[in-house]
Amino acid sequence: MTPDELMAEACRLAAESVANDWGGPFGAVIARDGEIVARGQNRVLLTGDITCHAEVDAIRNAVATLNPTAPDIAVAERPSTTLALAPRPPGSADPVPARARMLMGMEIYASGAPCPMCLSAIYWARLDAVHFSNDWEDARAIGFDDAFQYEDFALPLDQRRLPIQQLRPDLGRPSFAAWAAKADRHPY
Repeated sequence: MTPDELMAEACRLAAESVANDWGGPFGAVIARDGEIVARGQNRVLLTGDITCHAEVDAIRNAVATLNPTAPDIAVAERPSTTLALAPRPPGSADPVPARARMLMGMEIYASGAPCPMCLSAIYWARLDAVHFSNDWEDARAIGFDDAFQYEDFALPLDQRRLPIQQLRPDLGRPSFAAWAAKADRHPY
């Protein structure tokens, strides 16, 4: 499929979400070499799950498609899944020499510019590119405004709208120490 066809499918999914009262006007497809690997739709109103945005739904569906035996993936099977290790990209500041490849080699097409949550998920998924139809101003005009989050993220923790504080680091350290000491840990 061409990029235009992939975007048309993402926008069709967005319209379907609205028509079925599943959620906002957001659809997404993840593609590899012009072939759709997974589709996603905003289904917040259908599920009541506030994380069920189109991009996150598409990522979850891609992972389910690519890892059909999850969560029963044995350590020996990891090289054939999205958990296969890929070397650190040239010039990366990442201190870990290799991480799970996740969705490398794939791109996401979305009907709208991703919100902060979806954009974070896209980064974690290691998608190669993001293509969107409607921009943040278009989303703001219909009541989906995420600007305050981007503004808030830039502030020190003690100045944010949502109170955020560190509490009892002594309770969290043991699990972090266990991970750091784990000789066979699998970076992702």
